[in-house]
Parts: sequence; structure tokens; C-alpha cells
Amino acid sequence: MNSRALAAEPSAQDGSDSTPMESDLEALEMGIARSADFLVSLQHDDGHWCAELEGDTILESEYVLLLAICGKLDDPRIEKCARYLLKTQGPEGGWANYPGGPPDVGVTAKAYFALKIAGHDPDSTPMRRAREVVLRLGGAESVNSFTRFYFAALGQIPYNHCPSVPPELLLLPTWFPINIYAMSSWTRTIVVPLSIFRAFQPTNELPESMGISELYCSPPSPKDLPKASLFEKPYFSWANFFRVVDRGLKVYERFAPAFVRKRSLRLAETWMLEHFEGSDGVGAIFPPMVYTILALRCLGYADESPQMQWAWKQLNDLIIEEDDTIRIQPCVSPVWDTGWATVALADAGLSPDHGVLRQSAEWLLGREIRRVGDWGVNNPGVEPSGWAFEYRNDFYADVDDTALVMMALKRTSCEELSDVKATLRRAYDWIWSMQCSDYGWAAFDRDINNTVLESIPFADHNAMLDPSCPDITARVLEMLARFGHRVGEQRIDEAVNFILRHQEPEGCWFGRWGVNYIYGTWQTLVGLSAIGFNMSDERIRKGVKWLKSVQQPEGGWGETASSYADRNLMGQGPATPSQTAWAILGLIAAGEGDSPEVAKGVEYLLRTQNDDGSWDEPYFTGTGFPKVFYLRYHYYRLVFPLMALSQAHTSAQENADMVANGSRLLDG
Repeated sequence: MNSRALAAEPSAQDGSDSTPMESDLEALEMGIARSADFLVSLQHDDGHWCAELEGDTILESEYVLLLAICGKLDDPRIEKCARYLLKTQGPEGGWANYPGGPPDVGVTAKAYFALKIAGHDPDSTPMRRAREVVLRLGGAESVNSFTRFYFAALGQIPYNHCPSVPPELLLLPTWFPINIYAMSSWTRTIVVPLSIFRAFQPTNELPESMGISELYCSPPSPKDLPKASLFEKPYFSWANFFRVVDRGLKVYERFAPAFVRKRSLRLAETWMLEHFEGSDGVGAIFPPMVYTILALRCLGYADESPQMQWAWKQLNDLIIEEDDTIRIQPCVSPVWDTGWATVALADAGLSPDHGVLRQSAEWLLGREIRRVGDWGVNNPGVEPSGWAFEYRNDFYADVDDTALVMMALKRTSCEELSDVKATLRRAYDWIWSMQCSDYGWAAFDRDINNTVLESIPFADHNAMLDPSCPDITARVLEMLARFGHRVGEQRIDEAVNFILRHQEPEGCWFGRWGVNYIYGTWQTLVGLSAIGFNMSDERIRKGVKWLKSVQQPEGGWGETASSYADRNLMGQGPATPSQTAWAILGLIAAGEGDSPEVAKGVEYLLRTQNDDGSWDEPYFTGTGFPKVFYLRYHYYRLVFPLMALSQAHTSAQENADMVANGSRLLDG
């Protein structure tokens, strides 16, 4: 293993101002080598990496509720999910969106419901404490729309307590402000099968002993409409407008012309079935997979039909069974994991033609998507290219994965091959075509930013839009720099200005896809540095100052996902290897490689490294939907610390060379 050496600072407690160059090179080289060797050992035979992707317990709970809706109350997987739920119950009795977070009413209510379906005694201590948490947080009437759909399907509330999601949405043209292609890709994949489910309104009445009426502060109204007021202050708002529309749709549903509803359902069914092609499930993520199964049942597909068997297989492939428990992944992340592992090992010193990197490059090349996906509706006439997050998700190539894969391929000798150059050119053109009108880049589409849609009643999952964001824009700039682009070009400067406009008053940047301001600030500093922005600019120095200000006394950095809801918590939380690495990488990009803060961060990573070269990280540092859903990428604790140590080593070498050259000049 051609790993690099890095010098680390002595322990932060000794008061030394040492820099990495003045520290123990041999110990740090061993740390890098251990980490690189461990990461290589995790590579699959075909060249890719894929770690577990961990979400919160809504996944296990909703799987149990799905089985109950489908009449599978005797399925042994229910009890295995229940064991996992009890294992993860919080100390106060509820369940949170992320470890260490406050209990969430929806997450807790669904866990309680799943446990009742599994046969757990409501008078037992875990159930009693969970019930107390739900009632303290406002009762089951406080849960979001998607949770209410589960409750309605199991007979706990009438369907009119759920927002309308009419399949007639498929009839609306793309020029109309409200249509499925004005919604984020992940919402779109949920809404289409959900509209079928909502139109049929199936109900599987449970035995009374499995019901959850005790979770309501006020018993659910037996009337058709919920008791909530139609209007809320301020009275003139889009939210109130859509409440009126929702009431109107509920009336429409009773009198809708049969031919209109039939045509709408046929369009929704066709759209859903078309999105089976080249995918690991519609959208290749858990929520639409669930609604796909329910929609197929409503449409009359038998359990033995190829479509239903396929849909169940995609969902069940997300299950991890261990120690008589079941936990479920929201999706899988092989392309993302492989891209970062390739970059990290290249940083660690593997030569571009090393077999490990060539294998990963060949695997990634085989995953290029060559079909027009949903992105083509708002971005027509572009030759398709790009990469998705999962093994197969051909309708949903995304900008972030594509930029990462392109950078990974540029780090291998494969980029010299003519067919690889052609692939990179296609992807390069596709990335440029995805730039939004505000000059930033979003994840899956262009210009999905109509904030009016966030007021639609079923938009309370906080993920209706896919706006441009600094972290993805900065990653694209980092990639474009590898193709020779620099500041001074109009489109590059416009993207840079987009990032600078989104700087927070404190000096940091918001992280849309990672927790949170540490993530956003890291990627912004790296992207701006790569593209040639002046890193002595006062705005950059303000970002550097913020990063340094939130370093913890022991040398690490950490930030809780609670910072999405409370800006007072930005940059605060238990120190983690991945967030520490992000901060180090950001500081190095800003020219701070020889700073005491980087030295302390490096020493922290080496001190907390396990003997096998890994690090422990129980916290969630990935973001799905801010304030709603977070992720733990199990390889973040490996790839980013390895990158930080390796890049700090490079910085130390450069500084050592400068000192040596200066000494030779003086001697001369």
C-alpha cells in the first residue's frame, strides 16, 4: 500500500503550538496505512463498495404497518421489527429522527402502533412511556400527512382526515404551476402511487386491541371532516388557499366523473409501471416502494403477479436481519460509497493505475445512465448521462453523484482511455445543462423551487422542492476545476456568486445534504479553492474563522442535526470523525494546513482511530430531509478521516519543502 505519511501535533493538552510538520510522521503514516488497508478490505470482488445506510425507526414501523394493511398479521418479520424498535427506544420513552435527538411525535406514534400490532401489552412500561410521550407532544392528531395515511388504511381515522392527493394531478400539463414535475423527484415518486392508493381508500380494520385511540388527546371525529379550523392566521395565505382547495377536492371526489377518474388512474398506473424499468423500485427509495405495493393491490394485481412480486422484492432487499431483529435501510448507496472510497484511496497515495482504483473505475463506468429520466421534462434536448445513488435508478441520475463519480474517474488511469473520455464528456455536458436559473445546482432537477407548493397540505414532509444549494454547487465547481475551469469565466463566476450570496451571517454555509453548517462550509471552501477563488477574500476568512471557533477543546468538530431547527446549535454537538474530517479539509482548502487547529484535528483523529484503521461514529451526519429525516452513512467514518489525514500530509510535505528550499537559499 503506497500510503502517505502525515505529521501530527502532540496532545492538545500540552499547550504546544506545534504544526503537523513537527510531529510524529511514522505514527501518522501507520494511521493512514491502517485506514487505507481497512477500506481496501471492504471492496467487493467486482470493484465497488456499499455500506449500510441507516435511517430512523419509521422504516421498521412503516414496514409493520404495511404488512398489517396487506393482512399479513402473522408474518414473523413483525416481531423481529418490534424487537428492533424496543432496542432503539429512547431513554424518555419516545423515538427520535436521529440518535440523541428529541422524541418525535410521528416517529413515536408509528413505533407504538407497530408494537401494538406485534402484540405488545399497552400497559407494559415501554408502551406506557411511549404513549405518555405522544400525548405530551400533542397526540396522534399532530402527526404529518404521510403518517395519517397509514392510520386511515388501518381504520384508525377516516380518510377525510388525510389530505387529498388526486390522481387527476397526472392530467395537469407541465406549464401549469402545480404538476408532478414541479415537485421534487422524491415527492413525485411518492405522490403518483399514493394518488392511486388515496383514490381507492382501502381499509383493513384491525382488532380493537390493536387500535391506537389512546394516543389521541381528543378522539378522532366520526364526522367526515377533521375538527381543525379551515382558516388559520394569517388569513390571506397560500396555506389557507390550499386548505380550501383540499376541502373542494374532497367534495369533488364524491361526484367526480367516472371517465375522468378512470383516465387519471390509468395515467398514474402507466407512469408507475414505466418507472419500474431500470430501477430497484420506483425511485429506489423506501416510501414510494411501500406505496407502489399498496397501489398495485388497489389496482387488482394479485400477490402472485410479476409486478407485485417485483415490488416486494425491491422492498425486502432493503432488510437487514441480525440477532433476531430486523432493521431496514431507506435505500442503498453503492455509487456514492464507491465514489468517495475511490477519492479517499487516491488521496492516500494509491497510484492511478493501481488495481483497486482501476476496478472501482470500471464498476462506476458500467453504471452510467444512458436514458432520459424525469429530469428531461424540465431540461429537454440533452444527451443523457450521469449516475444515480443506488445500483439501478435510471430515471433519477443526480448531480451530486455524477460530479463525485467524474472526480473519482479523473483520479484513475482509466480517464486516458478514449471511451472513458467520451463518457466524461457526456457527463460534463449533462452537468452543465442542469445548472439552474439562479446559477446554482440542485440534486435531481432544474428549477424545482416554487415555494407556493410547500403550502399544499400533503407537503408537510418538508421535502416538496429541490432548490439549488451551496454544497452541491460547490462540489460541481470542484469537479469543473478538474476540467480546467477557473474563476473569470462568466458561468463559473455566476455560480461562485450564488454560493457567496448564501453565506450565513456567522460566516458558514448551510449543508443541505450533510449535517449541517460544518458540511456546507467544508464543501464550499473546497469548491471555491479548487476553482481558483481568492482564499484571502474576507468572506472566506470569515468562514475559516467560524470553523475554527466551533472546534472543541479535544480537537474534534461535531454538529447535531438539531441545528436545522435551531441556528443557535450550528457547529455544536458531539464530535464525530466525519465532521472533524470535513472541518480539516475545509481549513486545508483555505490555506490553513499548517494551522494549530488542523494539527489538533489531526491529532484527534489519530487518537480516536481503532486498531483496524476505522473510527466509531454512532451519530447521524447525513441529511435526507432537513428537520424530518437523517442518515448514518456507515463509511463516512472511514473515507473522510482518511481524506483529511492524507490531505494534511500533502500540506505538511509542501510546507516542509518550502522550509527546505528556504534553508538552501540561505545556505547559498
